[in-house]
Amino acid sequence: MPLLTVLVPIYNEERTLAEVMHEVSAALPESEIVYIDDGSKDGSLHILQREKRPQDIVLTKENGGKGSAIREGLKHATGQYCVIQDADLEYDPKEILTLLKEAESHAGSIVFGSRFLSSNPNIYSLYLLGNKTLTWIINVLFGGHLTDSYTCYKLFPTDILRSLPLTARGFELEAELAAYPLKFGHDIRECAISYKPRTFEEGKKINGKDAVKGILTMLRIKFTKS
Repeated sequence: MPLLTVLVPIYNEERTLAEVMHEVSAALPESEIVYIDDGSKDGSLHILQREKRPQDIVLTKENGGKGSAIREGLKHATGQYCVIQDADLEYDPKEILTLLKEAESHAGSIVFGSRFLSSNPNIYSLYLLGNKTLTWIINVLFGGHLTDSYTCYKLFPTDILRSLPLTARGFELEAELAAYPLKFGHDIRECAISYKPRTFEEGKKINGKDAVKGILTMLRIKFTKS
C-alpha cells in the first residue's frame, strides 16, 4: 500500500499537462498517481499515455466535471492518504509534502493547503473576494475556522474521503470536501502554500456560476439529514 495517492483530474490541459506530470513525479516519486481524463477534446489523453510512468494509472471517461472525475479516480486509490492535484501550474506539487507531514503528525486529520496563511500577492482581487465569501459561508454554516475552503490542495486519509457522501459533478466538489468533514466533526488543519493563478486565456475554468453552485451545495449539506 503506498502512503499517498495523487488524484489528477484533466480536461483539455495539453498546454501544461506534461510539465505537471513531470513535477508531480519528481516531487512525489513513491506516490501512486491516478490521472483521470474527463473527456478531453485536445491532445491531453495522448500526452498522458506518452508521459505516464509504468506504475501510474490513467483513466478516461465522458466529460462530467471535476467532481465526477475525482469520484471516479477515488475508486482506484490504494494509498493511505489522498490528495488532489490540478493539471495546471497554479500549485507547486513539492508543497504536498508539507501537507502529508502535517497529516502524519496528527493522526486522523484532514489537511488543506491555504493560500492565505502567508502573503500571496498573485491572487486576483475578484477571486480573493469570492473565496473569502465562500469560506465565510462554510464557516458560519458548519462552525469552521477555515481560511481557504476552495483550495485545490486538500489531503485526506483515504478512508475518511471515501466515507463522505460525495455527489458533485463540477467545482461544487470543493464545497462538499470542506462542508462534509466539518458537518461530521472531522479535524481540518491548514498549512501555508504558494499560488500562481493562470488567466482565463491560459485555461482557467472556475467562474461565478460555480460559486453559486457551491453556495447551494453548502445549504443542501447543512439542511439535509445524513
